[in-house]
Amino acid sequence: MTTATRKRKPAEEGGAVFDRNLDELPQELRWREWMGRIEAVLFASASPVGREDLARVVGQGASVEILIEDIQAELTGRPYELAQVAGGWMFRTRPQFADAIKAAADLGDQSLAFTEMEMGVLCAIAYHQPIDRAGLADIFGKEVSRDLLSRLRYKDLIASGPRSPRPGAPHTFVTTETFLVTFDLQSLRDLPELELDFDANASAEA
Repeated sequence: MTTATRKRKPAEEGGAVFDRNLDELPQELRWREWMGRIEAVLFASASPVGREDLARVVGQGASVEILIEDIQAELTGRPYELAQVAGGWMFRTRPQFADAIKAAADLGDQSLAFTEMEMGVLCAIAYHQPIDRAGLADIFGKEVSRDLLSRLRYKDLIASGPRSPRPGAPHTFVTTETFLVTFDLQSLRDLPELELDFDANASAEA
């Protein structure tokens, strides 16, 4: 949820009170207003917004899920969609328009292109988190470079986790919300059964 929304203050004395229930409106107009509020909140957020946050802008007892379904139905055929990822909802463009967006933004082949080793390390962290560099070395049979880990951090796919119980209490690595969004996952429980099948010696950068 956006910082602005999380920090929303109660109405000050003499100020307007935010009307969630809209009892004065006919049912149809009330529903349309709630749909508009949810769309506005999601549009303003760059990250998934959870149900609890969305429920703050609609009437008590209103079903956020049904409001979301109605918005999704209206977006049928549009180049963007309302997707449920990482425990919340967010707007995103449909995959078939990725090339058009890259061309317009002159992105070329950059963005989230991974080397085989980067993908292998990312998978290892996803399935074994929290895990430290020594744990990754146990998996790959050699050290994983700090540069490679820095690149995954730069893409906001991994972050620091709790300290490892190993001697020296080194930092561990965990995946981020961006990881879930990037791979279209609701949670880590949605990770597929996967055998890490890559040549750990294929890259000299690890």
